[in-house]
Amino acid sequence: MTTDSTLDESDFWNPEFDIERRADGTIYMRQKGELPDHLPTLAGYLDKWADAAPDRTWIARRETGDGWRRISYGDARAQACVIGAALLRLGLGPDRPLLILSENSLEHALLGLACLYVGIPFAPVSPAYSLVSKDHAKLLDIARLLRPGAVFADDGAAFADAWASIASDVRHLINARNPVEAAIDFELLLSEDSGNAAAARAGLTSETVVKYLFTSGSTGSPKAVINTNGMICAMQAMVRDCYRFLDKSPPVVLDWAPWSHTAAGNKVAYLVLTNGGTYYIDDGRPVPGKFDESLRNLRDVACTWYFNVPVGWDMLVEALENEPELARTFFSRLVMMFYAGAGMAQHTWDRLRAIGRAATGRDVLLATSLGATETAPFALACTEVQERSGNVGVPSRGLDMKLVPNGDRLELRLRGPSITPGYFGDPARTAEAFDEEGFYLMGDALRPADPDDLTRGFFFDGRLAENFKLASGTWVAVGAVRAALVDSMDGLVRDAVIVGEDKSELGALLILSEEAERMDEHTRMSALRDRFATAARVATGSASRVRRAIVLRGSPSLDRGEVTEKGSLNQLTMRTNNAALIDSLYSGGDSILTA
Repeated sequence: MTTDSTLDESDFWNPEFDIERRADGTIYMRQKGELPDHLPTLAGYLDKWADAAPDRTWIARRETGDGWRRISYGDARAQACVIGAALLRLGLGPDRPLLILSENSLEHALLGLACLYVGIPFAPVSPAYSLVSKDHAKLLDIARLLRPGAVFADDGAAFADAWASIASDVRHLINARNPVEAAIDFELLLSEDSGNAAAARAGLTSETVVKYLFTSGSTGSPKAVINTNGMICAMQAMVRDCYRFLDKSPPVVLDWAPWSHTAAGNKVAYLVLTNGGTYYIDDGRPVPGKFDESLRNLRDVACTWYFNVPVGWDMLVEALENEPELARTFFSRLVMMFYAGAGMAQHTWDRLRAIGRAATGRDVLLATSLGATETAPFALACTEVQERSGNVGVPSRGLDMKLVPNGDRLELRLRGPSITPGYFGDPARTAEAFDEEGFYLMGDALRPADPDDLTRGFFFDGRLAENFKLASGTWVAVGAVRAALVDSMDGLVRDAVIVGEDKSELGALLILSEEAERMDEHTRMSALRDRFATAARVATGSASRVRRAIVLRGSPSLDRGEVTEKGSLNQLTMRTNNAALIDSLYSGGDSILTA
């Protein structure tokens, strides 16, 4: 892949590939050359930057008012040693991990750093398991699986009910604010000495487990993905090989995404740590009422690399167009814009590229990639300027990619040093996750951007488990159909469930956007009908044209498995749980949109 001439080619890779096509249609693809050398442990990178740049800010969070509370690399290592020693004295260790319930904070960051420095696995889990779930069933399952030595919840009062649900299975609770009875104050962890932290640090290897990350459960129940030092450090070596601008200057990021997700907790957080950069915690969110905080922070912090989910970019593009000074600050040091988690609407893609060109006089790379919790997550990446959104790129150096024919699509499988060794306490599902050659089964399908030149990258072609057949026997790629429908509804629909298994035509259950919810019923239905009819005219073929739809009332439930903690829909569960509504969709009625 070559970069666009308006980009500095030295900022990104220019890979060459070995490609083998088998008689059965299987494709093997691997970058030429070996993965660059890298340190075996994350603790090694903390030592590197604490020695080389002890006064540089590692992480910061805005306090009440306009100031930022900062922790330098030198202070981070010193505090990691003291906290790590305190956790070891509490009985934590390789078999007694730390469970973290609450969202991103400086205390959360220091606890994670302390754990990886002394060899205590930790498990940051989605706050939704504690604060959204009504029965805490998933949290209880996690506690019984991991048998944690301690639990951290920033605000004791907010997490009191969650703590109560697992208290009988956990010995210690640590709070930073509003502590509940018998909780350990976080500050007490910093009040003693570093004890045997140095000895524990000396025993770390690439095989030492850093953390357990729980999958979102988009196609099944969450699993504890083992993350070792070796796989994370190899993944970050892949990142540096791809995004070579990281070697030119320390990265600066502002990020809101939760560390319970691999994208933020592994890729972004350790991108900063391993390259000596600075991580600004964004307490804003891409939701109404909280995005103003993100904008305030973006006026203050000029990033070199910026990530958001598509709905966040939808909100940001409006602000960038309406506030020229924000656009100038935003693009002043920016090397690339990145999105993940869902498909980006083409109109948002076009507007972002236009603003970037106006602000800088050149193309600023806007790209996505493809990975999974099991791949640490960086796997495929695109560094080529594209006219349309969606190209997830090519495999990273060090990874073997295998594409296996599955019906009329290509199933993605990966093998390499950044792939998880498996799922904690679940040998059966670990065995099921790998094929006979040791490739991890991603469960995703890919479509080549150019079938005659695979180096031009690939497009995501849906989750295999979500797809179904129409009555004609034609397979439906649910992910692609869903993305196209949501995009074509032009902001009125936040998400959609694609239905029609064993039917003659496709249907959809629509989840309305905030914009649509604010409309009166008559205006809303009129707008939905117009845009739905337009969407149906644009789509071609029975397996891509949605012919009928109905608005889904009520919110998908986390406890019922309809939505993951990331907010993405579990299409299979939504279809099962809304069987009666789907039946009514095909029997007709005044509320049905048809085309």
